[in-house]
Amino acid sequence: MEPPTGFWASLLSFLKFLPYFCGLLVLGLIKGVLLCPWACLIMAIGISALVLGLWPMHLIWTYYCIVRTKLVGPVVKLLLLIAATAVLIIWLIIGIPGSIFAGLVYGFLAPIMATFDAVGEGKEKPFVHCFVDGTWSTITGSCTVVRDVKDLLFHSYFSLMDDLRLQKPPDGEPYEIRLLDIPGALIAAAFGLLLDGIMFTLIAFYKCPVMLFKGWKRLIQDMIGREGPFLETACVPFAGLAILLWPFAVVGAVLASILSSAPLGAYAAVVAYQESSLILGIAYVFSSVSIFDEYTNDVLDMAPGSCFPRFKYRKGKDESSHGHSVPLSRPASFNREKQEGKRPPSRVTSFKNSIDDFNPFKLLDHLFAECRNQGEDLVNRGVITMKDIEETKSGKVGSGVLNVGLPA
Repeated sequence: MEPPTGFWASLLSFLKFLPYFCGLLVLGLIKGVLLCPWACLIMAIGISALVLGLWPMHLIWTYYCIVRTKLVGPVVKLLLLIAATAVLIIWLIIGIPGSIFAGLVYGFLAPIMATFDAVGEGKEKPFVHCFVDGTWSTITGSCTVVRDVKDLLFHSYFSLMDDLRLQKPPDGEPYEIRLLDIPGALIAAAFGLLLDGIMFTLIAFYKCPVMLFKGWKRLIQDMIGREGPFLETACVPFAGLAILLWPFAVVGAVLASILSSAPLGAYAAVVAYQESSLILGIAYVFSSVSIFDEYTNDVLDMAPGSCFPRFKYRKGKDESSHGHSVPLSRPASFNREKQEGKRPPSRVTSFKNSIDDFNPFKLLDHLFAECRNQGEDLVNRGVITMKDIEETKSGKVGSGVLNVGLPA
């Protein structure tokens, strides 16, 4: 059925549907309140029994598999035993309350969703299904959830631990931790969290006005030229809302930048451990600030590069060029006019650069244009007739001149 057109028709349709919706909602709430205790009881008893009954087996089998595995060395085994103990204790603590909460949520929401689904398109006897659907199916669904949890705890978990026990290291050497490199990695991580947290915050606050006003400028230009999100008429209200809500997007970007400092700073521990050097870990911390500053410059269409130095933090790899970073590829966020035809084609010397310059959409455009030119030439010569065109339009097999021969 086609939706109503016009404001008054839409308003009238909404007013007609509102009592219908409220009635279904009230009926679903009543069914949810009545069935919620039973579904909660089934799931709480079933899942709690599985958690408590299988927990000793999980504990013993986990310890056995970790001790017997040849995949890791003694130090890693000790750390895994400590971590597994903590995970199993937490699972025992949250398993029972989690089953109760899951039963309450499922028992309350499942009847409501089934009530609205009963009046969907193509349903027979919707009035009867409004009362029947979501009653017995909620009870059987609760039993299905318990059975799925049983399969997970009884079959999947033991299968996973067996894989850990039987798996062998790929190169014959078990994975081990170099204890002497741990202090340097921890120091590098602490320094990275501190410096990256401060510098990322300062850079984000410094550049957020640029993002705010450049974003507004771009959205207003698209609105005037009916481009981008303003291209379709139906999207204009949402695009206009985007102009009003753009400051919130800027705030979200600032918060995301601050939060990203944590994993990037902590990665200094990985660099310091892999390279067995605290100096290289600290060099990565300074380089990460330069990389972040350069990336934000490219996103905001600011001056390329970074004022911060980028040091070499990998042995045998050239991560910098005289202490300065190579500009990243500029995205199309704020400089769409630079995308098409502004640079002459350059000769490439590697297959990777050829792939980067390859544009499949341009290839398809040229293919379609060539098919059209060849098709017009074949029509003028009489090779392609009106019969071939009609057969292609009607979907018949025909001679295959248009759908096979012409593209070939």
